[in-house]
Amino acid sequence: MRLVFCGTPQFAIPTLQQLLAAGHAVELVVTQPDRVRGRDQEPSPPPVKALALEVGLPVVQPEKIKNNPELRARLEVIKPDAIIVVAFGRIIPEWMLNLPRWGNINLHASMLPKYRGAAPIQWAVANGEKVTGATTMRLDQGLDTGNILLQRLLPIEPDQTAEQLFPVLAASGAGLMLETLAGLQAGTIQPVPQDDTAASLAPILDREDALIDFARSAGEIYNRWRGFQPWPGAYTFFRGKKLTVHRLHPSGSTAAPPGELVVAGDRLLVAAGSGTQLELLEIQLEGRKRMPVADFLRGAAPHKHERFG
Repeated sequence: MRLVFCGTPQFAIPTLQQLLAAGHAVELVVTQPDRVRGRDQEPSPPPVKALALEVGLPVVQPEKIKNNPELRARLEVIKPDAIIVVAFGRIIPEWMLNLPRWGNINLHASMLPKYRGAAPIQWAVANGEKVTGATTMRLDQGLDTGNILLQRLLPIEPDQTAEQLFPVLAASGAGLMLETLAGLQAGTIQPVPQDDTAASLAPILDREDALIDFARSAGEIYNRWRGFQPWPGAYTFFRGKKLTVHRLHPSGSTAAPPGELVVAGDRLLVAAGSGTQLELLEIQLEGRKRMPVADFLRGAAPHKHERFG
């Protein structure tokens, strides 16, 4: 197929690589502009741009696409069979939806209609789901509401973080995209409308999602920690200072009230909801370096019945 590829972060890389390896003609790559990152504040290209330039593909980086006559004219000249959209980070305008023969084909990292939105991988893990998956769909003007083309289930391991799940889903979804294009060409795919009554949302994450609520059970807190890796992570407060929790896991039961600390030798346990408790393994107090809990305990020496939060 003659394709235009729209994508930005690392998650989109496997799909672009597999499209090229399969012999599809990617006539243009559309990605977001370079952004300032890191301490040096130098503009950094998105991963998709870096790959495109490496393999010699033409790249455009429009700030806006809805009213962009230059981009529209270029796509009309290309006349793509399909526009492939993977983690692009932009709303596709109607003129672009209507342009290709096969439409705009999107790879979404959930089993739609579950987890529509910007952070489906993170919220699936944070909510303790045991399975997730990838969906290819034909984009429409709604938020992840288009007709489903193909889907592929993928298990979520009990201790797997969102950060670990991202590359697994990216690779699985890339293969699913190739199957989808082959099925469209062969006429073997029948698009299926989504059941809106079964939809759930996966909104973009913010820093407040990382604040630990010790009224939740230890399992719920652990799942949210897994889901919010590498960002926004998990934090609480200790003696008025922010305390980031880098590693933790559920650890038995307790009668102590949520948030109360129990020191057992060089171990630090924290009571959670429903009579459960957590063990903290690695933490970072505001203004200090990341450290094992044993080092923290030697310096902080928590008092009996002292609490986080």
